[in-house]
Amino acid sequence: MNGSLPISSKLPDVGTTIFTVMSRLAEEHGAVNLGQGFPDFEPPESLRRSLGEHIARGANQYAPMAGLLRLRQAIARRIAEDYGHLPDAEQEITVTSGATEGIFDAIAAVVAPGDDVVVFDPSYDSYDPAVRLQNARCVHVRMSADFRIDFDALKAALSPRTRLLILNFPHNPSGATLQPAELDELASVLRDRPIFVLSDEVYEHLVYDGARPLSVLSHAELRERALVVGSFGKAYHCTGWKVGWVTAPAALTAELRKVHQFVTFATSTAAQHAFADALEQDAGHLRGLAPFYQQKRDKFRSLLAGSAFEVLPVTGAYFQLVDYSRLSQEPDEEFARRLVSDALVASIPISGLCEQTPSRRLIRFCFAKRESTLELAAERLQEFSRRHVT
Repeated sequence: MNGSLPISSKLPDVGTTIFTVMSRLAEEHGAVNLGQGFPDFEPPESLRRSLGEHIARGANQYAPMAGLLRLRQAIARRIAEDYGHLPDAEQEITVTSGATEGIFDAIAAVVAPGDDVVVFDPSYDSYDPAVRLQNARCVHVRMSADFRIDFDALKAALSPRTRLLILNFPHNPSGATLQPAELDELASVLRDRPIFVLSDEVYEHLVYDGARPLSVLSHAELRERALVVGSFGKAYHCTGWKVGWVTAPAALTAELRKVHQFVTFATSTAAQHAFADALEQDAGHLRGLAPFYQQKRDKFRSLLAGSAFEVLPVTGAYFQLVDYSRLSQEPDEEFARRLVSDALVASIPISGLCEQTPSRRLIRFCFAKRESTLELAAERLQEFSRRHVT
């Protein structure tokens, strides 16, 4: 064994995520990074100041395992204001170290070996590995061409083994949003089936053109079987702080906390205090997110106008899909890599978020950037388009 023990990988086909790969390439080439989904601007100054104050006052030891009660109460009040449902802060809300931890905890809490879990492709890349680590199977259901749930395909994918269905709306990577009628149809499909719902709603406030945020928590039937994941990092421009939460009925929360306490046990105490301050003192910040990001969406789309990149509709989240088929017939990862080296702009190829090769040639840009960043990226993309249009 040459001094080392053999390793049997639980995820033998999983390498470095496409997000890390593209960010590393962007750094190597000095490219504008519109790939990985993080802002290049700072969180609100009041939030940063609050964090420092709580650190200075001694909030540096473990928080309660489930999260600070004042933060959970503030989350519950905000959910009630937005969706008309008041969760029990003590028994139905758990603070996690980011939404990704919340997603993992939820999957581990309800999925057993041999179970099936339905995901809609394209889908965030953490879902499938988390399912497989439970010795369960991910069943990938392709979304419709306009990134809506294909209910016929969903019904065909369900079986007696199906234990969990994972939703993500507003959707990463397409920015598609759900309509209330779709929640009603989903409830009808799942009725009388022992299937839980994990709803990844980290972009919940980022909905555009006058639409109102929509949550599984607003649907009385679905929320009784749902674990709903939220994120402060997306809402307050601080993805590196890694604070999220999961809202679920008490029985599901009890199971989720059994996992959470052995994954991270507790999340940053000072950050929890800072987010509680923000929710209690600045409700206007969340209401302002949609117009703030809609302006960036519209700006970026206008900057790409006239290029060979076909921009797809965006009704939520902070991503812009583009079809590059007028520029190249390369597979999307090859094209994205060439775009980094040739145009000095990083993107995310959509095949990295799908089990099957997508039917269109699509890459994803993140527009959660300063105006100057978007302008520089668009200038380079326009120049690339002029050189390579077919």
